[in-house]
Amino acid sequence: MSIPQVHADSGTGGSDSTPGRATRALETVKSAVRTPETELKRWRRSFDAHAKTTVNGEKFLDRDQFVEAIAPSGDLTRIGRAQFATLFRVADSARRGLVSWDDYTVFQTLLKRSDADYWIAFQYFDVDSSGTITFDEFKNVFQANVGPDAIPFDFDCDWVKLYLGKKNGTHVLGYNEFTQLMKGLQGERLRQAFKYLDEDQDGFIRPDQFKRIILEIAGHKLSDAVIDRLPTLCTLSPGGKISYSEVIAFHNVIREMDMVERVLREATAKSKDGRIDQTDFLDYASSSSRYSLFTPMEASIIFHFAGRGLSTQRLALIDFGQLLDPRWKAPGDAKELVIPSSGFTAKSVMHDVFHSVYNFVQGGMAGAFGATIVYPIDLGASSSLIRVARAEHRGSLNARMQNQRSTVVGQLLYKNSLDCARKILRNEGFLGFYRGLGPQLIGVAPEKAIKLTVNDLIRGRASDPETGRISPFWEIVAGGTAGGCQVVFTNPLEIVKIRLQIQGEAAKAEGAVPKGAVHIVRQLGLLGLYKGASACLLRDIPFSAIYFPAYWHLKRDLFHEGYHNKQLSFGETLAAAAIAGMPAAYLTTPADVVKTRLQVEARKGQTHYKGLTDAFVKIYREEGFTALFKGGPARVIRSSPQFGFTLVAYEYLHKYPWKEQPREVETALTSRPEEIAKTRARNALKILLDVHGDFGRRSSGPGAN
Repeated sequence: MSIPQVHADSGTGGSDSTPGRATRALETVKSAVRTPETELKRWRRSFDAHAKTTVNGEKFLDRDQFVEAIAPSGDLTRIGRAQFATLFRVADSARRGLVSWDDYTVFQTLLKRSDADYWIAFQYFDVDSSGTITFDEFKNVFQANVGPDAIPFDFDCDWVKLYLGKKNGTHVLGYNEFTQLMKGLQGERLRQAFKYLDEDQDGFIRPDQFKRIILEIAGHKLSDAVIDRLPTLCTLSPGGKISYSEVIAFHNVIREMDMVERVLREATAKSKDGRIDQTDFLDYASSSSRYSLFTPMEASIIFHFAGRGLSTQRLALIDFGQLLDPRWKAPGDAKELVIPSSGFTAKSVMHDVFHSVYNFVQGGMAGAFGATIVYPIDLGASSSLIRVARAEHRGSLNARMQNQRSTVVGQLLYKNSLDCARKILRNEGFLGFYRGLGPQLIGVAPEKAIKLTVNDLIRGRASDPETGRISPFWEIVAGGTAGGCQVVFTNPLEIVKIRLQIQGEAAKAEGAVPKGAVHIVRQLGLLGLYKGASACLLRDIPFSAIYFPAYWHLKRDLFHEGYHNKQLSFGETLAAAAIAGMPAAYLTTPADVVKTRLQVEARKGQTHYKGLTDAFVKIYREEGFTALFKGGPARVIRSSPQFGFTLVAYEYLHKYPWKEQPREVETALTSRPEEIAKTRARNALKILLDVHGDFGRRSSGPGAN
């Protein structure tokens, strides 16, 4: 069964540059088409790339070069890169302080062993290379690597005696016996540490003491988020302290993390909504094995840390990322810029600026695309009537229909939207459908760009920094604010576009030449360009406040984006964007009608409006309530596909390779082929690090070369 990938971050944060992502994308394409590289060639390439030391014409790796060759790139775990130097003594079998090509191939072959972690640990403790480990070797290597501040370990305990006998005994450990000792060592250390810190001998320790224990024996297996929340384990039961049972349960979860991950992946994959609770987890764990794998307390601990203290909620696979991935970071956490002189710490301003500009440009491109596709539909309108004295009005169907005033005496001009379209085609030709497109495209780019950028910006700031989720209230605020900001560009655009559209047929009837956009701008002046801005705000703020939340919820709840790592198809994205535009467009039609009436220059016989309220009152009084929804169906027909194509273009412009992709959870189940060798090197250290999290950081002692 294929195992889906887990993503720890659905946000857009990150610090990689676009050129860097493009380079990685190119490398991915190249690797997909090139002939697969053999194992020996891959090892040789790695060795030659890092071997900078030459002796008698032969290349060697020194300690630092060896670490560079085998240590995984990036922050894959909490293991320090210097700790990988503990593997150097194992690879340097000749004890000459250098690793040859032959040594390197032997070491890489050793890492392929299924028991490489135990084999590495055995060779590290076997200081004299005798093939056995004595009591003194075990004790000396242990003490040399844990440091003086570590919780003390009693080597005279009964547990050690069972494996190694008394201090002066002759019992030594072979490899198989050593593996059993190391498997049980962490449990004995846990027992001794709890007893040492439980000064009152009441079976409880403080939260800070629990954190100290876990950091020593399992800190390298946990993410920063889980480590910071370790003290909160005391909230699972009253009293504010942590019992020995809870400590053992937490340790069991960490020790069986691979099985925890497998159960979580498979259980969420089988869930209808991609989410599970504690009961689902336990049910699947028990049904997939002969015996029960986890206790209710262990399940409670898993959901406690994944749910950030709310262990009863249903969680998706991505919520468990902070528990499964030691390198997990909260969405939006960017690299920080530290200014030493002032001690000031801030996120990379240049990255944020670049990211906003990048989104702005993409929003403009997407908006221009959507506007061009649906501009002829902007000529659509409802079947309202207009009576003018044999004067024809040039303009979009939407503008013309909304500007029809039933109180004007004259002939019936447009019976309905289809009739309007036929007359435009007959009188003005095909290009008549695109009259006013130039100013539209000039204005629509910044209009859509600022709307999409502001919405993304506020959603990003208002989203939960750990889960990436956002509340409905902030979804509405983000959309409404985006709609309000766009009016800076929308209002001048709308008034110029509408006057260009309306003047054509009137000018034709009067025998005059239609005026251009520049003439209209000069005629109106700066303040005149914002005539009807209040109506524009009344339309655009609720439109965006309805549209964006509806769009995201349709993607998530109707088309199930993100469930089981599902990516929406072109059709699903278009459908979500188009459906969201329907209620947003129709419900804001009254404001659009008033805006159009205010922005169109009234001619003789037409009603003049003093302002927003006056326009609403007069339209309702003179033409009835239905007049406020003139052009409503046409707005739906226009806005729905326009925003559909705009959002599809915006989404696809953000897709791979340009978009910052969510980081995958790096585990034994999801390691990429090219990283397997380095992942094995990391895993080979886990038995040594289970002795103490600082194992290998100290340069002196029997374990050092």
